[in-house]
Amino acid sequence: MRELAALNQFFWKYRFRFFIGMLLVIATNYLAVLAPQITGYVVGLVQSKLPGGKPVTGASNDLIIKAIAGISENNHFNFGWLITFCSVTILILAILRGVFMFFMRQTIIVMSRHIEYDQKNQVYEHYQALDTEFYKTHSTGDLMSRITEDVSRVRMYTGPSLMYLIKCSFSIAYSSHHYLFS
Repeated sequence: MRELAALNQFFWKYRFRFFIGMLLVIATNYLAVLAPQITGYVVGLVQSKLPGGKPVTGASNDLIIKAIAGISENNHFNFGWLITFCSVTILILAILRGVFMFFMRQTIIVMSRHIEYDQKNQVYEHYQALDTEFYKTHSTGDLMSRITEDVSRVRMYTGPSLMYLIKCSFSIAYSSHHYLFS
């Protein structure tokens, strides 16, 4: 982990992009979780309309799901309109999720490309400061490999890996919170 501490300077330099990217990851995952909850709410309503069906109680602890349930109950939609309302809501959530996902990837992946560029420049400047004896003992291919492959691997960590780590962490935290409090 000590080796990764060298990346802190880059995360600090691009902290605003990273922070916005984290918020977009969380927003994208939150919108992804809402669609199944809305579907569950509608399925519960369908089951409650069947003969011997139980009435729907407390669809979710999520504020947006409660708001959708409140809108559907306060406006006394007939069943067809309720299905249409929830379907349109799911469609809007999917579109919003797609937009957020686009900006999330643009923000985090572009940040990782900037970090890669900065690191390659650092390595190049370091290579320029070395004496000729160093170049006599090290092969050019190995040096070129370090400036391309190794820095590229670090970019994979600073971009997609962190994005998926945040995504999975939020999903687990939200799911466990939803499971414990519902």
